[in-house]
Amino acid sequence: MTGRAPLRPVLYDEGADRVRLLDQRLLPGREEWLALATSGEVAEAIRTLAVRGAPAIGVAAAYALAADARRGADAATLARSAEHLARARPTAVNLAWAVKRISARFGEGAAAVLREAHAIRDEDEAACRRMGALGAALLPPRARVLTHCNAGALATAGYGTALGVIRAAIEAGNPVTVLADETRPFFQGARLTAWELHRDGIPVTLLTDGMAGWLMQRREIDAVVVGADRIARNGDVANKIGTYGLAVLAAHHGIPFYVAAPWSTVDLATPDGAAIPIEERGGDEVTMVAGIRIAPEGVPARYPAFDVTPAALVGAIVTERGVSRPPHPEALAALAR
Repeated sequence: MTGRAPLRPVLYDEGADRVRLLDQRLLPGREEWLALATSGEVAEAIRTLAVRGAPAIGVAAAYALAADARRGADAATLARSAEHLARARPTAVNLAWAVKRISARFGEGAAAVLREAHAIRDEDEAACRRMGALGAALLPPRARVLTHCNAGALATAGYGTALGVIRAAIEAGNPVTVLADETRPFFQGARLTAWELHRDGIPVTLLTDGMAGWLMQRREIDAVVVGADRIARNGDVANKIGTYGLAVLAAHHGIPFYVAAPWSTVDLATPDGAAIPIEERGGDEVTMVAGIRIAPEGVPARYPAFDVTPAALVGAIVTERGVSRPPHPEALAALAR
């Protein structure tokens, strides 16, 4: 790994009262930062995936409300902004969690709201480093680790969840290597995971989404590590579409399948995966790539942005509180105490 400064995709500029976001729609071609003044602008950035990843959008929403508060928005206006932000992406529970936590500070003044937003950011990065250390212990020496989507520094306040496990393993002296699914249709693996790992000098090889099964059959994958957008009380995991298929393939080939996510992603109010709302995005995100149509005009496309992996397929859920192993309902309940 290089000695470069840690990657933190969400910042707050107190001098200008702006939320600064690394625009992930432009990576890897251009590294540009947005400077957003209002919660409405941040909500649009979340909806259009300028910032994405469950923990990162929670941090962005917290800072958006802090910016509104520091500009003098009253309690009623802040409440409306909070509701609008929470609806920007429905599957990631961290977004609603962060908005609820910030909303509890509205009556204490703008300074208290900003302090809470800073706390959410700092706690997330600390949680990522803690779960990275716990998850690294699960990986065998020189493991070839498959990951899906982007669950790295770009998806969090810094360091990453699934990629935090990778980073922690390397920092501990285990020279693991990464296989990254391209993750259609937004290409989070090809554009984002490959970019941030290459940036940090971590060996990564890019795969198309259909290659994993063949490589598992050839024993070229030792473990699968992914992030999560919501984890139900029974241990069912909602993550980027395509994760469920990887879990099934891993189970068939006897390969461990691990999930790394902060405790704020565990939603004890949701009993199981069937109760998790799944975001459906526009079909044009499937039929168009970088503004170029790749399917015939008039052919519709489906884009459920997430799928749900049953708890029975998850070998371990790594959180900063500890590691949940099957049976997950009992293990998660114990971590919640």
